[in-house]
Amino acid sequence: MKNRIFIKDLKDNFTKEVILGGSVDARRDQGKMVFFDMRDMTGRVQCVVLPNHAEAIEIAKTIRPEWVLKVTALVNKRPEKNIKTDVLNGELELEVTAIEVLSRAQELPFASDAELNIDTLLDYRPLTLRRERERAIFKVQDAILYSYREFLKNEGFTEFRAPLIVGGDAEGGTEVFKFEYFYNQNANLATSPQLYKQMMVGVFERVFTVTNVFRAEKHSTTRHLNEYTSLDLEMGFIDGPKDVMKLETDLLRYMTEYLKNNCKKEFDTLGAEFPVIPLGEMIPSMKLSEAQKLISKETGVDCTTEPDLQPEHERWLSDYAKSEFNSDFIFITNFPRKKRPFYTMDDEEDEGTTKCYDLLFRGIELLSGNQREHRYDVLVEKMKWKGLDPEKFDFYLQAFKYGLPPHGGLAMGLERLTARFLNIPNIKEATLFPRDINRIDKRLSE
Repeated sequence: MKNRIFIKDLKDNFTKEVILGGSVDARRDQGKMVFFDMRDMTGRVQCVVLPNHAEAIEIAKTIRPEWVLKVTALVNKRPEKNIKTDVLNGELELEVTAIEVLSRAQELPFASDAELNIDTLLDYRPLTLRRERERAIFKVQDAILYSYREFLKNEGFTEFRAPLIVGGDAEGGTEVFKFEYFYNQNANLATSPQLYKQMMVGVFERVFTVTNVFRAEKHSTTRHLNEYTSLDLEMGFIDGPKDVMKLETDLLRYMTEYLKNNCKKEFDTLGAEFPVIPLGEMIPSMKLSEAQKLISKETGVDCTTEPDLQPEHERWLSDYAKSEFNSDFIFITNFPRKKRPFYTMDDEEDEGTTKCYDLLFRGIELLSGNQREHRYDVLVEKMKWKGLDPEKFDFYLQAFKYGLPPHGGLAMGLERLTARFLNIPNIKEATLFPRDINRIDKRLSE
């Protein structure tokens, strides 16, 4: 739009006539005047149409929420008693002199400020995403992605793109989306970029990717999706898994500071608090066996023979970390060999366990990581122990046959990370267009 300025720049244009483009949030009639709130990608401003602008006020009387307008207006300073110091453009008011309607909108199927249930929120996703709360969620998600990339680039990582179509074995997993490929071959949607990022360690040493992954589990929970965005990284020449855990601590601290500096308004909108990481220290950690003994002792529920943590145990440990270590995060390490993928290195100092970890964040598992087995012969034996056929992984195994350094990495879900940062109880609210057992945009039962 020619000569258009953004709402955030109005403060630099006092007494000037400006052109804005945006959508109507609300309209209010007051005597012979019409007030309406207008928003664009940068913010919101109150507009007033006075009766001396006859054509503009007649149009203003007809406009409704979500109408898209081109507005010509004078930027006026508000009277001192009406100035709002805590909001964008609280010191100014737009006197509208002309309105051009670019697009009319039907009446919304819900009140713009209503508290909506999850089905309504997702059934009308193209509309509910326009609301202030939803815009705040995904501005924060954008900032998380930006800070993730910025931190890793500063640490010498190279970004790469992993394929989403993978061969028939798909890391040995069973819960995969299968489809027919060319030449009567079977293929799957990728459940992880894991094998490819390990290959890329042999190319760039430190790599990361942002990619969609697909899981065919028939979950219907507040913490699972069938398609999500995975933030994966891998680094070579490590001495052990603590090198990756230290990097993750620094990454989360960097993300948190970036959000504090750039997303305070969004956190305030959502009533969320920034997480706490012990200053200058690594996120606290304990072995799974230690955590289970602690849970059993403190709760009276014996979980010491279980190979993994239950959701209620994750919540308990998160509360424990906050009270004992003043940390919203805690690493749990050394899960049993039988519960970890074939590429996870065994811990020779703790028989039957692996050099792996999960990171809990505010009551939920945020990520998994481990030191990978980089020795070709050992890796092949681990595949066989898991019941996998090494011949089906011959493309992947090339990287190890011809030398890879000791390496490790992690993967975390962007949507789950966003939900935990903002204390959103349902991961679907932190997903732009969720895919789960019940929905592909529209509910599958319809």
